[in-house]
Amino acid sequence: MPPELNWDMWLGPARQRPYHPAYLPGAWRGWVPFGNGTVGDWTCHVVDPVFWALDLGAPTTITAQVKDYDPKTQGDAFPKGEIITYEFPAKGDRGPITMHWYSGTERIPRPADLEPNRKPVDTGAIVLGDKGTIMYGSHGAGGVRIIPEAKMKEYKRPEPKIPRVREHHHDWLEAIRNGRKAGSDFSYGAPLTEIAMLGVVAIKFPGVKLQWDAAAMRFTNCPEANPFVNPPYRAGWIL
Repeated sequence: MPPELNWDMWLGPARQRPYHPAYLPGAWRGWVPFGNGTVGDWTCHVVDPVFWALDLGAPTTITAQVKDYDPKTQGDAFPKGEIITYEFPAKGDRGPITMHWYSGTERIPRPADLEPNRKPVDTGAIVLGDKGTIMYGSHGAGGVRIIPEAKMKEYKRPEPKIPRVREHHHDWLEAIRNGRKAGSDFSYGAPLTEIAMLGVVAIKFPGVKLQWDAAAMRFTNCPEANPFVNPPYRAGWIL
């Protein structure tokens, strides 16, 4: 163990276990006791644009398909790849929405509207609507485009009217200093993060269509999944 490491402090609320160099410094993100894998790392960066624009809210069902993974014997790690399907109910003026999350070896399918000579998005999203297709990257819908390019050229961009946040860490600090609401405060960030965490739980139950009651914060058809919603903290780390 490195002499500068306080292993007990590093573990925090996680269950006590022996030190191993496989966990840190950065690899902790891929271990279930310490991190939330790709879905936990990237959902907020990738799903945010549609979460906001479509007012997604919470899903009612979540189903995970995993690649070469057995949660009973490999439960401390994440799969090499997964596809997580979320179903969101109709809300306001829009109908129901189905979202598929692809990670690792499971890649986003190439959209039919994309020209043969154009590269599909790697880290980002494809939005399929009844009037067309949008493709964008992560962190604020980087490089957002309507596809094919001919439709993008026909589109007239509106004048910018939504406040921009150039960097979320600075925005958070400025909100504290100036006593204003952050661009993504807990009222927004928590429900968005909930989508990611539901995916993490679904990976534990491959092929099971988990039914989620967001108001009660529980799964209604799989009691075995509910302990993962609020796992116990190690003694001394209770909130």
